Amino acid sequence: MHPKKLNIEWFCSHYLHQLRSCAKLQSLSSGQKLHTQITKLGLHHYGPIPNSLVEMYGKCGVIDHALKVFDEMPQRHLVSWASILTAFNHAGFPHKTLSLFLGMWELDKLLPDHFVIASLVRSCASLVDVRLGKQVHAHFVLSPFYEDDVVKSSLVDLYSKCGFLDYARMVFDSIKVKNTISWTALVSGYARIGRKTDAVELFRRMPDKNLLSWSALISGLVHSGHGNDACSIYSNMRREVDHGADPYILSSVIAASANMAALQLGKQLHCLVLLLGFERNLFISNSLIDMYAKCSDLLAAKGIFSCMYERDVVSWTSIIVGMAQHGQAKEALALYDEMVIGGVKPNEVTFLGLIYACSHVGLVNKGRHFFDTMVQDYGMKPSLHHYTCLLDVLSRSGHLDEAEKLLKTMPYHPDEAAWAALLSACRKHKNTEVAIRVADHLLCLGPEDPSSYILLSNTYASASMWDNVSKVRKLMSTMDLKREPGYSCIELAKESQVFYAGQTSHPMQEKLIGLLEELDLEMRKRGYVPDTSYVLHELEQHEKERHLLWHSERWAVAYGLLKSAPGTTIRIVKNLRTCGDCHTVLKFISSIVKREIIVRDINRFHHFKDGSCSCGDFW
Repeated sequence: MHPKKLNIEWFCSHYLHQLRSCAKLQSLSSGQKLHTQITKLGLHHYGPIPNSLVEMYGKCGVIDHALKVFDEMPQRHLVSWASILTAFNHAGFPHKTLSLFLGMWELDKLLPDHFVIASLVRSCASLVDVRLGKQVHAHFVLSPFYEDDVVKSSLVDLYSKCGFLDYARMVFDSIKVKNTISWTALVSGYARIGRKTDAVELFRRMPDKNLLSWSALISGLVHSGHGNDACSIYSNMRREVDHGADPYILSSVIAASANMAALQLGKQLHCLVLLLGFERNLFISNSLIDMYAKCSDLLAAKGIFSCMYERDVVSWTSIIVGMAQHGQAKEALALYDEMVIGGVKPNEVTFLGLIYACSHVGLVNKGRHFFDTMVQDYGMKPSLHHYTCLLDVLSRSGHLDEAEKLLKTMPYHPDEAAWAALLSACRKHKNTEVAIRVADHLLCLGPEDPSSYILLSNTYASASMWDNVSKVRKLMSTMDLKREPGYSCIELAKESQVFYAGQTSHPMQEKLIGLLEELDLEMRKRGYVPDTSYVLHELEQHEKERHLLWHSERWAVAYGLLKSAPGTTIRIVKNLRTCGDCHTVLKFISSIVKREIIVRDINRFHHFKDGSCSCGDFW
């Protein structure tokens, strides 16, 4: 072989190895130095070096450099196209991957091979675009590469992420040599849509499990609301896997305890964090802040936040949203100012918390300001949640016409909760004209929340529209057959109890009823009058009052008073909206027993203390 050619091939092999190392380590500065040396030697168009340069820049996230190298290639092959498409995917621009691919035939007269097809499928998966993904799948089936297992694994991931699990399973079953990626993708897909049995069964059959597989199952179960199962599987993982102390998986389990408002479990997991030495891990700290806030222990959430060595936007947002949800609006707004001064850019969730905070203290102009700021200063597109929060700000402060206009002009279809919130505000501010319009619209939507029907019935009754009242009550009676039963859960130091609405048996039933009746007598002395409008059954007045006594949160409070130490805070989680009468009762009880009672219902947190509630009687 000619010495000069041998020398070039040695340099080429050397630089290829160095470029791969830079790509793996995502070392941009070293990669750029190598690029300069390669250019000086005239090797920048030699053999596979241009493709390696594209890969290196792509993995370092400098996509404009990768595209420049690609555009300057004198001749592009399928490997070149696969490299640039992969680079765009890796840099987080899947839509650009698809648009660039359109020029593949037009510019270079090349048809996609299995590597290119796999890149296109991954783009569709990132975009969660099943329609486009099916088109790519159809092209793959008709191509010479229709048996390629790498493409099939990518298709399993696509269909799993899009929620088409039967399609995912069909492709999975056709793979001859299944890799860990395809197993993990299908397990994750089953878990995330709540098909727990399928997820666990497939996971057990999986021949080679790794931390990513465990993480996919656990985080998927947390996402679909199977928090107890996620915690149980995490315990199994800790026993079965060497080096199973993975901070990302642990943060998912902490999120499960947050979703369940399981404070004692959260505290145990916090102890495990300290035992494993993860207290400085950013993911873990952010999860702990969120967990303590959702479990209504704001003091602990503040403690974690103040001790953090490093904070990102999630850290700041978690504490801001936590403060806002618990009615500590001024503290939330002050934290935002501190965050911006510190140079941290807010995200969409940050603004959701800020607008929510404004609604609690009647800062209408401030709420409008934050809404405008996220659009004009940060270029963010408000979601339905942002519009609903702004609606809450306007409604609470009596700007009902503006709130109604917002509902009708927003670029989303307002959901039941949005219309119900406006109707509740109309009733509070005694604006019958707007209330009837809103009620009519809400009724046409066919509400699913029982509290919406109660709100409708009371609105029409106040306006003496008895035909509408009758219609609402008939709809409610048919709904009774299919609605989720109301329940309240109370967690004490070593136990938890769940009470269901209308529950008529309990080992402590006599003591619970005795305490509730005793409290009822004291409340009546202090001016309590039962609001039986929340009972839609045709009963005598005294029977309606008795019916209110069986609401689940009252039993949970009574149980907490009997079983917990005097003076301790009682924490309750309710799966539905707290009714108006129970809200009044809990204010009275907090004053009588000199205890703070915290209720997390489906809408928000209520801190009952000394006869008042943090929500300002608007929820």
